[in-house]
Amino acid sequence: MSVPTTLQPFPTPPSPADGALPAADLVDHYGRRIRYLRLSVTDRCDFRCTYCMAEDMTFLPRGDILSLEECLRVVRAFVALGVDKVRLTGGEPLVRRDILWLIERASSLPGVRELVLTTNGSQLGKLAQQVRDAGVRRINVSIDSLRPERFRAITRTGSLDKVLAGIDAAIAAGFERIKLNTVMLRGVNDDEFEDLVDFAIGRGIDISFIEEMPLGDTDHARIDTFMTQDEVLPRLQARYGLTATSENSGGPARYWRVPGQATRVGFISPHSHNFCDSCNRVRVTATGDLYPCLGQNDMLPLLPVLRDTAAGLAAEDADTALLDAIRRSMGIKPHGHDFDMRKPTPAVVRFMSMTGG
Repeated sequence: MSVPTTLQPFPTPPSPADGALPAADLVDHYGRRIRYLRLSVTDRCDFRCTYCMAEDMTFLPRGDILSLEECLRVVRAFVALGVDKVRLTGGEPLVRRDILWLIERASSLPGVRELVLTTNGSQLGKLAQQVRDAGVRRINVSIDSLRPERFRAITRTGSLDKVLAGIDAAIAAGFERIKLNTVMLRGVNDDEFEDLVDFAIGRGIDISFIEEMPLGDTDHARIDTFMTQDEVLPRLQARYGLTATSENSGGPARYWRVPGQATRVGFISPHSHNFCDSCNRVRVTATGDLYPCLGQNDMLPLLPVLRDTAAGLAAEDADTALLDAIRRSMGIKPHGHDFDMRKPTPAVVRFMSMTGG
């Protein structure tokens, strides 16, 4: 792969007048300032989690996917517009060839306060230290069961032993924070939540429980497996004496502390405790589609801007076109999502793996 060795920063915008928002900042119609980009670097994954994708997935041709150079241009543009937190997602981001190249350059961009990663953990056993050395400070690992056969059933192809070894490798690599992500599934893994918290406590790491979201037409009835924070939190409070905290990682999770332990227990609850009013993020898919809201279908395609302008304009003009396109996306960011598990069809037809987990 041919990659550039140097990249010039986007022009610094003029300073705003006293009391005004910075000229570069992305602010939507509802006054929410966008500081957080979730960028999917691939639609491919070595797992086939039942709530995330179909068993027989058709993945996109390489030419339809953002190159790593284009991924870096997208990150640079958002950083120039005031974004200071970037999360790399997939699919599974660590199956993307040369991903360390992108991590190293994105993490070193002036203005990036935090570069973080969400992974299924399958590649961490061999890559955790390299990912940390490249500049990732925090890492989220998705794990929905500690029972090998159940884990295999949920992921269809995954090896629990490999993921557990990956988590241990991440701990050894010295990430500032490691968090487990568990999707709550009634009748599937709802008898393991305490075991998962015990696992996190034993390793001094965090865990977040996530309400299932109606994204993509999967092969199970979500209304049957759906669980809310209000069902699970009282169980965990009774067991661990959880205390509420105002700590925030810059995303949608709300945290409770386990007294006397380093572990925080979080919940991401788009149904029962909607967090849209404080939404500070947008997503860019592996195909370059900018989704201002995970739970809506409105999007703005950036790939034509990246490729057409790069071919026909001077570099400065091409950068300006990209910045303008991102600013325009604020006009389609809705006030909130429209999740309703009772509907027979999903709120969003694309799979979670397409948008970025």
